Amino acid sequence: MSDVEEDAVLSDVDGGEEIEELAEEDKVQAFPLTQETIRQGLSLLCRTANRIAHAFVKLDLKDKGLNDITVISSYIHVRFLDVSNNLITDLSHLASLTHLLWLKADNNAVSCFKGQPFSQLKYLQWLSIAANKLKALDDFAGPALESLNLTGNSIQDMAGLQSACLENLVTLELRGNHLNTTVGINLPNLKRLYLAQNAIKHLEGLEKLERLTILHLRENQLESLDGLSQNMKCLQYLNVRGNLIADENALQCLGLVSKTLRALVLSENQLVDSPDYRLTVLMVSPQLQQLDKDPVSSEERDEAQQRIRELKEEEMHEPEEWQ
Repeated sequence: MSDVEEDAVLSDVDGGEEIEELAEEDKVQAFPLTQETIRQGLSLLCRTANRIAHAFVKLDLKDKGLNDITVISSYIHVRFLDVSNNLITDLSHLASLTHLLWLKADNNAVSCFKGQPFSQLKYLQWLSIAANKLKALDDFAGPALESLNLTGNSIQDMAGLQSACLENLVTLELRGNHLNTTVGINLPNLKRLYLAQNAIKHLEGLEKLERLTILHLRENQLESLDGLSQNMKCLQYLNVRGNLIADENALQCLGLVSKTLRALVLSENQLVDSPDYRLTVLMVSPQLQQLDKDPVSSEERDEAQQRIRELKEEEMHEPEEWQ
């Protein structure tokens, strides 16, 4: 998967959405949710869970200027809900929607999860709360959650992401937050982790991510790849484009994941401008199939292997006093 292809499928949320500061005369007027608004947004008639009645299970409430969704609590059969692009600060009333499977609440004003409503939604599998005002996760819980998008908030650490509360989570997006480290992610079942556009300076705590296949760290402040762990036995794609990696010494830990790593993106780092850049990388990670946007050729792979053999021979013939 190329850098461009991977960026194109990062999430189901429109990329780059942000809450814009509006002039006073242009500010959206806020409204509480009404029964009439709900009736207009309902669709998709299905059998209820008890199989003896029918109800509308899809509810579209995006772009309604809503600041209060209290009345939604009585619509317990809703399974798919979109409340994005409103002025909502409180999602606690969703706790009674116990059949909810899919929820999009992007571009609102949620700063915390009052009453931890998602811990009570035992069927919720997909959740996006991008571009809100979250600063912390406070023991965030979602028993069935498989995909969580928190892009574009102000989250400063990941201490609230624990396996006991998110045991089924496989995709986590935290792009565009205020993270400066990767410490705190205790999610051994996680497969895809997107941390682009933060201020991450150090890789820490990654040894717990044994099933991770994609790690996306584009546009952070990494000077090295120290922190990659040999416990990451499934890692196939690593993107560290646009960081501060300057020389080959910063790549040594790449060897710890070289057996599984197949695609690596290092473009827009100072290292890329050094002589024999691709050869240097392939000597550390010889199983790569793609480096930046270009496939690794058989000639490049052979050249890297030859150079490794030459270095080993040179070491064997060094005078004893040098060894």
